[in-house]
Amino acid sequence: MPSYTAPVADTRFVLDEIVGLDRMTNVPGFQSAGSDLVSAVLEEGGRFSAEVLFPLNQSGDAQGCTRHADGSVTTPDGFKEAFDQFVAGGWTTLHAPEELGGQGLPMVVATAVNEYMLSANQSFEMYHGLTAAATSAVLVKGSDALKQKYLPKMIEGVWTGTMNLTEPHAGTDLGMIKTKAEPQPDGSYRISGSKIFISGGEQDLSENIIHLVLAKLPGAPEGSKGISLFLVPKILVNEDGSLGERNGVSCGSIEHKMGIKANSTCVMNYDDATGWLVGEENKGLAAMFIMMNAARLGVGLQGLAQAEVAYQNAVHYAMERRQGRALTGPAEPDERADTLFVHPDVRRMLMEGKALTEGLRALCLWGAFQVDLAHLAPTEEERQTADDIISLLTPVIKGYGTDKGFDVTVLAQQVFGGHGYIDEWGMGQYVRDARIAMIYEGTNGVQAMDLIGRKLPANGGRAVQAFFKMVGEDVVAGKADPATAAIAEALEKANQQLQAATMWLMQNAMTNPNNAGAAAYAYMHIMGIVAVGLMWLRMARAAQAQLSAGGGNTAFLETKLVTARYFAERIMPEAGALRRKIEGGADAIMALPPEAFLTA
Repeated sequence: MPSYTAPVADTRFVLDEIVGLDRMTNVPGFQSAGSDLVSAVLEEGGRFSAEVLFPLNQSGDAQGCTRHADGSVTTPDGFKEAFDQFVAGGWTTLHAPEELGGQGLPMVVATAVNEYMLSANQSFEMYHGLTAAATSAVLVKGSDALKQKYLPKMIEGVWTGTMNLTEPHAGTDLGMIKTKAEPQPDGSYRISGSKIFISGGEQDLSENIIHLVLAKLPGAPEGSKGISLFLVPKILVNEDGSLGERNGVSCGSIEHKMGIKANSTCVMNYDDATGWLVGEENKGLAAMFIMMNAARLGVGLQGLAQAEVAYQNAVHYAMERRQGRALTGPAEPDERADTLFVHPDVRRMLMEGKALTEGLRALCLWGAFQVDLAHLAPTEEERQTADDIISLLTPVIKGYGTDKGFDVTVLAQQVFGGHGYIDEWGMGQYVRDARIAMIYEGTNGVQAMDLIGRKLPANGGRAVQAFFKMVGEDVVAGKADPATAAIAEALEKANQQLQAATMWLMQNAMTNPNNAGAAAYAYMHIMGIVAVGLMWLRMARAAQAQLSAGGGNTAFLETKLVTARYFAERIMPEAGALRRKIEGGADAIMALPPEAFLTA
């Protein structure tokens, strides 16, 4: 049977040494994030995840959600009771504004807890994750009336939220949507159309569901410039805040999926449903991108979370399973066989998992901290730099993070051999659940195109230049210490590959746009390697500093140094091969006519 323990000690190390959260408590917005409170939140969040959510993960996957004849949906056994505990524990309120009923903690703290909950039960956490993303969009773009009427209950967790973008004929190309919005004399709108792939679109956990829906007004411009965003509640809300009549929105069916089966992914039908405009007419995509960017960071976290729980179980299995003998001779002669840990290839898979999960954890938490700084840093320059950096790295965290998260779940499954393919061990579920993260909230190919098409050239390349400068400064500092010099030199080489790939794109993408499209995916992965490598250099320097000072947990810190060395020696060199792929250009990719791909 699988197990899960929240990696609280590793989270604490990142928050203390990489984020420096305890040094921010004199900055407005960070005052409440004192060390004692954060530790208590992490410990209790880890306990809740392991003891309440994790036991429902396998059973929820096996049972799935059920749609009834009246369109209502029942979540798996135990989910409603767990959600009630989740709400009662205040977990929905961590990062929300205090004036709307939240606790006002920094996003980085909420992100740390969200990782634990995603590892324990991704399907469950998604009900809240989408609500938090919907809340962020209404908070920024909604009118004061909408905020006051809907956000307190959403923050409390009594109501949940969804995002409704995709239609059967319109996925990434949202300009093709057909859902219509007709203005009404009272200022509301009548929404009609169908949406697919709506996570948490209907369920029995919350009293009401607040849908954010993309639709087009009469006479709206063609394409994405004619999209507006609307708030459409499942149940209409009276002026006094009480629930009124059922709105014209219903679940037509539940999708039959590869994974995340305990989350109700619905086809949603809008039949003259009453809704209200969020933001300005025909500017709904900008409003929805607030929600999507928050969701993309959350999806990157999902990649890490599934990797972490799969990795943990692979480690436990390798410690207990005995097969064969060490190549250097029996490690335990009194036993009939040695454990899997004696085999270098098993070690390779586990070290890959360890280096990627711990590196991605640092990147996800540091990225969440940049979101905090973009709003709370003391100076405009600091706020701008943080916003530039997280805008640049959001597609990387989502794309590289979920690609590598999935890879780790597959490696962890491989450690089990044939048992990894058997349901009772739980490894198949982690692979299946991790797979969706590479697809939704914009496929990873779309993330790569967003990176090179929008994020790189934005503001004359200001963000990527700031990133290069940041990496360069850390490399200089790392090379000055013999204990971290080799790690810094490996990062320097990877960063040089990234800079060379960037220059190649500047020289070749304009003359042939297909060169940009062909290069995008590999480029995103080089930047992912450099970004995670930067985190590993920082963690190695922090670990070495503590060791030199004679403080901290020696075994933990020495393990950090070895893992950083592994990332430098075994993963950072991949940047060179990726750069050479980029320089291969688009000719061979685009040369064949479509019929040449058919089997004769």
